[in-house]
Amino acid sequence: MAESTVKFLLDPYMDWARGEGIPLIDEFGVDLLSLETKSWPRLGSGCGGAVVNLKGRGDYMTVFLMEIGPGGKSDTQRHLYEEVFYVLSGHGSVTIETSDGRRHSFEWGPQSLFSLPLNASYVIYNGSGREAARLASANNFPLMMNVFHNEAFIFGNPCKFPEREGPTGYFSGEGELTAIRPGRNLWETSFVPDVGAFELMAWEARGAGSSNMQFILADGCMGAHTSEMPVGTYKKGHRHGPGLHIFMVHGEGYSLLWYEGDKDFHRIDWRHGMLFAPPENMFHQHFDTSPTPARYLAIGFGSKRYPVVYARRAGSENQRSDVSIKEGGRQVEYEDQDPRIHAMWLGELKKTGVKSGMSKIFPESN
Repeated sequence: MAESTVKFLLDPYMDWARGEGIPLIDEFGVDLLSLETKSWPRLGSGCGGAVVNLKGRGDYMTVFLMEIGPGGKSDTQRHLYEEVFYVLSGHGSVTIETSDGRRHSFEWGPQSLFSLPLNASYVIYNGSGREAARLASANNFPLMMNVFHNEAFIFGNPCKFPEREGPTGYFSGEGELTAIRPGRNLWETSFVPDVGAFELMAWEARGAGSSNMQFILADGCMGAHTSEMPVGTYKKGHRHGPGLHIFMVHGEGYSLLWYEGDKDFHRIDWRHGMLFAPPENMFHQHFDTSPTPARYLAIGFGSKRYPVVYARRAGSENQRSDVSIKEGGRQVEYEDQDPRIHAMWLGELKKTGVKSGMSKIFPESN
């Protein structure tokens, strides 16, 4: 058999991505608002897209950047992979058909978050006749394609999942809170109109004044949470498995990333529209330098309801992200962090004129 015909170390997902005819991004972090998109016939006439494969995406997921032209809409979509949408810009609506044949619609805008029941048919509409709308779809298509390596099975499967639909109110922004403990409080829904304004709950163990909410979206395996830092503060460093994609929602600042033993940091400056995914076991720490609170949205494979993979389960059990690495957790406490980190941050605050809110934790002369 000729070497060129040997089936060895195949990657059906990457073969599919290369064949879509849209930009295939391979970066550490990207600005989703400025990335180039190209016509994407799969999404619909007048729609564009790009595939965003980040360095830390892991084996299970990726991000599709979708652009719906002014006054446009997508073709009807249906697929056997889960996706969580985050709206980067624009206003519009989604119409979804549930398993009983009924149609439900809701309107979205910047910073909306939503997920649709598995394999349900839907159409995305741009509500503006003058401006394009951009949405990011964080999804587990790579896993599904590499497992089944059959496009027709994923995009043409008639199976319905009524148990994933939830109450009708979930499509209009209603939801249900399950209070477990700080960092593990769950809001179950299918649609969050504005994740930037959503009320969070305190999680002081992750940093000065930190707050958080975990989301269960469409009873899915794709997990999401949002966290916020008050003005003049920053989070504690931590690490975890690969695949958590971090979308910056509001505020400005930067993140430092490093592997244990590194002498230098990798830095990403961010604002709304920035996306990055820390690679496996790479420490990372987020810093607000703006005169407003800074909030981010993290989406990954494995939810608090369905962890699926060991790394997600361990992160809620024996290797928690709010427990010190000295005690078997994944967090670097303030007193254990590299002394350069706080000094660097104070230097950044001088540039923005923001007053530090960390003086109760660190001795500061300014």
